[in-house]
Amino acid sequence: MTDLLITGATVIDGTGSPGVLADVLVEDGRISGIHPPGAASYAGRMIAADGLVLAPGFIDMHAHSDLQILANPDHTAKVSQGVTLEVLGQDGLSFAPIDDTTRTAVRRQIAGWNGEPDDFDFSWSTVAGYLDRLDQGIACNAAYLVPQGTLRMMVVGTANRPATTAELAEMKRLLAEGLAQGAAGMSSGLTYTPGMFADTAELVELCEIVAEYGGYYSPHQRSYGKGALEAYGEMVEVARRSGCALHLTHATMNFEPNKGRGVDLLAMIDEALAAGVDITTDTYPYSPGATTLSAILPSWTAEGGADALLARLANPADRERITYELEQVGTDGCHGCVTDWNTIEIGGVRNEALSGAVGNTVAAIATGIGKPPSWVFFDLLIRDNLATTILQHVGHEENVRAIMKHPTHTGGSDAILVGSKPHPRAWGTFPRYLSHYVRELGVLELADCIHHLTGRPARRLRLADRGLIREGYHADLVLFDPGAVRDTATFDNPRQQAEGIPWVLVGGVPVIEDGRRTDALPGRAIRRTPLEGN
Repeated sequence: MTDLLITGATVIDGTGSPGVLADVLVEDGRISGIHPPGAASYAGRMIAADGLVLAPGFIDMHAHSDLQILANPDHTAKVSQGVTLEVLGQDGLSFAPIDDTTRTAVRRQIAGWNGEPDDFDFSWSTVAGYLDRLDQGIACNAAYLVPQGTLRMMVVGTANRPATTAELAEMKRLLAEGLAQGAAGMSSGLTYTPGMFADTAELVELCEIVAEYGGYYSPHQRSYGKGALEAYGEMVEVARRSGCALHLTHATMNFEPNKGRGVDLLAMIDEALAAGVDITTDTYPYSPGATTLSAILPSWTAEGGADALLARLANPADRERITYELEQVGTDGCHGCVTDWNTIEIGGVRNEALSGAVGNTVAAIATGIGKPPSWVFFDLLIRDNLATTILQHVGHEENVRAIMKHPTHTGGSDAILVGSKPHPRAWGTFPRYLSHYVRELGVLELADCIHHLTGRPARRLRLADRGLIREGYHADLVLFDPGAVRDTATFDNPRQQAEGIPWVLVGGVPVIEDGRRTDALPGRAIRRTPLEGN
C-alpha cells in the first residue's frame, strides 16, 4: 500500500462546503490526517499540490463497463477523468445472476454496449461470483445493480406477457439473493426487451424486495420522449407503493415534444419529495444520447429473441410494418417519437466491412447510396448482427442545465466504451462538468458541483466511508487544476484524455500519476451491506 502526504491543496471535501488549504496524509489506503499547511510531519512520499484542488474521487452513477472493466483493465477512459467508483448492471441488462442460455442471449443483445471480448472467461453465474471476479483487481471500484430484464429473461423468457405467480416468486428470490450478496439495488430497461414487458404491479413487487434490503431502484423508464412525464410518473408511483428509494438515471427530457420541459420534470420530483418519496437523479452533461441501433425498433419485433428479430428484419411484410411504425407512428423503442434519420449517427460497428458508416447519419448514408433510410437501417442491423451503436442527437441544452442544478442531481456518464466512435462522455463527462458548466458557464459553483459528483452519490449508495475527505475514509481522491481542467473528447475525436487532472488515487494507490496511467489495479467490488434482519 502506498503512503503519501499531499501538501498545499485546496481541499473541497464533498459536502458542498467551500475549499480550505490543507495537507492530507494517506496511510494504508485511508485518509489518516487533514492538517493545516505545513503542520504535518512526514518523511515519506509527498505530492506538492499548490494551486490544485483535492476532491473525493468522482462516482459514476451510470456506467456500462460491466465487461470492459475486466477485459481491458487499463480503463483509462474512466480513471483519467477522476472516476474512482462506477455503478454497473445498468438498464436492466447485465451478466449476474445468469444461466448459460440467458448469458448467450444477453451477450448478443448488448454487444453494442460491452463488445464481445475475445476468449473472455465467464466464470460466474451469481452476483457474488461477479463481485468476486471484480475483486481480482480493477482500475477503479465498482458497485452493481441486479438487472431486472436479465431476471425476466431467465425466468419468463422473451415473451410479452405477465409473469405468473410462480415466475414472479422466482424473480423475487433471485433478486433477494443478489441483494444479499452485495448488489446496491436493481435496475430496469423499460424500453428494452424483455424488461419492458413487466407491468407496474410486477415492478412494485420487485421493488418491495429492494426496499427490504435497503437498496435503490434505478430505472431506464418507458419513455424519454413523447410520454416522458407519464413514464417518470409511473416510476414515482412504483417507489411510492413499494417504499423503495428511487434513482432516476440519465434523467433527461429529450426529443422535440420535451423542448423546455425539464422544469416540468423537476416540479414532479419536488412534489414527490414533499410527499416523502426518496428520489435522486443522475445526468450526463451533453444533449445527444447514445444507444444501440436496434433499440429504436418497436418492441414486438424482439419477441422470441435475437434470431426471431433478425428473421423479421429480413421479411418484406415485417419490414414494411416496421418502417411505417418508425416513420409515421413512432415506436416504443424510439420513445413514442417518429424517427428522424438525420438525428441518428452511427457510432460503432462490430463488422469491419461496415466501418464506412461510422460517423455518418442514417439519412446521409441513404442519400449517398440512393436507398431509403429504412433500407440502410435494416441492412446495418442484419449485417452487423444487431451490434451497431448510435449517437442520437435529440437533446435540449436548456433541459440539461435545469436538471443538473437540482438538489437531487448526481453525475452519470452512461458511457459505452466500445465502438470506433463512442459518445465523448466515455472520456469527458466529469471534466466537462468542471470546465464547461462550472468554470465557463457558471451553472454550478465548484464546491456544489463536487458535492453532486462525490458526497451525494455516496449517500445514495449508503457508503459510510467514501465520497468525502474525512479522517478514516478511503483515500479515493482526485487532484485537478480548477483553471485548466477540461474535457478534450469530441464527437469527431472521442477517445481523448482530459487535461488538468494530474493525480487520481484509488485506495491511496495512484492510478493516474503526473497525468499518466500507472499499471495499478487497486479497485475492488463495493458490496452493499444488507439491512438488519436480512
